[in-house]
Amino acid sequence: MQIAETVTFGGSGLDRAAEMRNQPDQLASLRIDPQTRVLPFWRGKPLIGGEARDQLVHLGPGHLLLAEAGPATPVFLGFDSERACFAIDVSAWEPPALDAALLGSFLDPTEQYHPSLPADQRFAELRGVMARLSPRDAELAATAKAILTWHETHRFCARCGQPSRVTHAGWQRTCPACGGTHFPRTDPVVIMLVTAGNAVLLGRAPGWPAGMYSLLAGFVEPGETIEAAVRREVAEETGVRVGAVRYLASQPWPFPANLMIGCQADATSRDITLDPAELEDALWLSREAVLQVMAGEHPVVKPTRRGAIAHFLLSNWLADRLD
Repeated sequence: MQIAETVTFGGSGLDRAAEMRNQPDQLASLRIDPQTRVLPFWRGKPLIGGEARDQLVHLGPGHLLLAEAGPATPVFLGFDSERACFAIDVSAWEPPALDAALLGSFLDPTEQYHPSLPADQRFAELRGVMARLSPRDAELAATAKAILTWHETHRFCARCGQPSRVTHAGWQRTCPACGGTHFPRTDPVVIMLVTAGNAVLLGRAPGWPAGMYSLLAGFVEPGETIEAAVRREVAEETGVRVGAVRYLASQPWPFPANLMIGCQADATSRDITLDPAELEDALWLSREAVLQVMAGEHPVVKPTRRGAIAHFLLSNWLADRLD
């Protein structure tokens, strides 16, 4: 697929400068350099600004908000236009009047404002703004969110259970007790544009918002090829059998740390037998019906979320741009 990397969070050419991760003296100098850009995240939410809510906000190393991060260790993301970029978790800050019921919901609509910032700069759920970010901002946000979430959930050594510490500029955790080393994980997920002639297969999981349907998806299991995972997941969830499978595009998906592997799959059967533990519903939609969906005119199915690879694949299928 020639336009594969134009998907949201696709490669923007960020210089990750991995050779710097084991250079503590140089990194220490960069952390206090006035030209350095620091991306703050609060409970997984990036700081967003701009009239259209379409820009990551980068702070200088001495900003008051960063001082409230406490002992959090910044993660070195690389260089953007020759300026070093770091990300830091400022979740130690407690904003007033939190709506705990909405925090962490499927699409958290709440935004958090720090008094040291301009009024238009707020922490916002990445899912809600991802399609409006520039390719570079999107790559920075996805990278930072994924690795900061990994640190939050992997604070203890998986070998001996003792607390581990952040090393290699945030790209490794090392256990001082047993010497174990641990690295950020990425979980591969296949997401399938399953087609039969002029129709595509969509499904919805239990608990999804009303009208929300998407392409089928599932984790790749140990010892399994991408093609085998596609066939297994489609058969398990819907009973539909799949023949030929081909790769289309991939998308880093930091919710929390997946690599979405987009494939087209040719169905060899159309009868649907649902696994209710996986799907609440599944259906075949014609190309004409998907056009209605994307226009927001379908009576049942709502448009797929902009920025997600499902939207990207369906849009390019409709436009006959999969080659």
